Amino acid sequence: MPRPLDPRRFPDFSDKRVVNSHMDRLDTHGVSRRDFLALASAGAAASAAAMAMGLPSVAVAAPSGKLAFLTAFYRNEYNIILDKAFAEATADLGFGGYVALDGNFDSQLQLNQFEQQTAAGIQSAIFNLADGSPLRRIAKGAQDNQVYVGNVWDTLAWFTPFEAGDYYTLHAVPEEFAAHRAVTVELLKAVTERFGGGDIIGVTGQPGNWTDIARSGGRDDAFKDFPKTRLVDQLPGKWNREDSLKATEDLLSRHKNVVGVVAQNDDVAQGVIAALNAAGLRPGEDVLVVGADGTSLGAKSIDKGTQLATSANSPAYAAALFAARIYDVTHGWQPRAPERLLNWRSLTATKANISGYLARFVDNKGVKPFDYRKLSKVLHPSDWDPQADVYPIDIDKHWAGIPKPDGWTYPKEYTAARANGEFERVKAEYADHYKIKFEGPSPNA
Repeated sequence: MPRPLDPRRFPDFSDKRVVNSHMDRLDTHGVSRRDFLALASAGAAASAAAMAMGLPSVAVAAPSGKLAFLTAFYRNEYNIILDKAFAEATADLGFGGYVALDGNFDSQLQLNQFEQQTAAGIQSAIFNLADGSPLRRIAKGAQDNQVYVGNVWDTLAWFTPFEAGDYYTLHAVPEEFAAHRAVTVELLKAVTERFGGGDIIGVTGQPGNWTDIARSGGRDDAFKDFPKTRLVDQLPGKWNREDSLKATEDLLSRHKNVVGVVAQNDDVAQGVIAALNAAGLRPGEDVLVVGADGTSLGAKSIDKGTQLATSANSPAYAAALFAARIYDVTHGWQPRAPERLLNWRSLTATKANISGYLARFVDNKGVKPFDYRKLSKVLHPSDWDPQADVYPIDIDKHWAGIPKPDGWTYPKEYTAARANGEFERVKAEYADHYKIKFEGPSPNA
């Protein structure tokens, strides 16, 4: 196995004399200085520098590598949209292949699938985990086999990419506490204005899941500002319509004066709406419902009036962010410590702003919602654009309310980034590059 190179040892390609020297020594016939520097910024100059210094070629993965998306479950619309967006993003970025695998809510199956895909020669994998239990073994397998991995949604509490190694390149999620608090506020405000307050029920996701914990925390916090409302009961909807319909039926049989439902995602909200209809209650009139994620059906329900609001993080955005990250690290780019743990901000979608969301993310006539290539720092070294409000994760907020494991200590890379100002510099840099607004029209329109 070739010894990995430290990019800090490479020559200073910002120095004109260094560039001229390497262009003289390498076969650069017909290549302009501008093109050479573009290659350098893209990571290809790492290999050029290695050749010039007589070193083995840099271990940068082939750009034609295959990406696997391993989802905990394919039973809800969120994952269907995410799969479609991954297929689009990997095609636009020139990946050599893409596959999506359904873990059927079985974490051991997901681990087995990853090991099988690794043996088959995949370049990278993105996980939406059933639970965080296999994450350490996934990270070790990624490190041992030099397969880049990223993880969205559920995770192992207080386990960061820094403990795993360089090949666990990114954990990223929307900031769920704030997002679900915001949609709950929309519900409680409307319930207070329309009914003078009343009983609220919750239909949650998968018990113990990080996303469910974070969303429940945001939901519960919102009630402090609306004393005439109360959360009277909750049951798990397990992120899908069928289980959510049954849970809602059970809750409605226990509580006769329900005026609002906080659903933990939009698929759950669809199950809630179906149960309300079956019970002879009018969703949007007799009982108000909110959800999360911004799926197609969720957005259409808001437009129709049967759902009040959602925290629209756009399933397609997760694909855009993770595909661009994999492209970049497999082309020589190295993330700074704060870039390995990222949040993005959801849009609180209501009747007032849903038309623009529908035009970009739902009824878009085949127009892709993001410029997938422009998320890449390799392809767009000076004008890359995150196309959402992206910022580093504060891990104390991220795992708030979840006890730290015995003996756990903060990763030194994370504490150094907080102490030396890199955390704030990365936050400011992403904000400065954010030009294509998430709530605006598609850049491809």
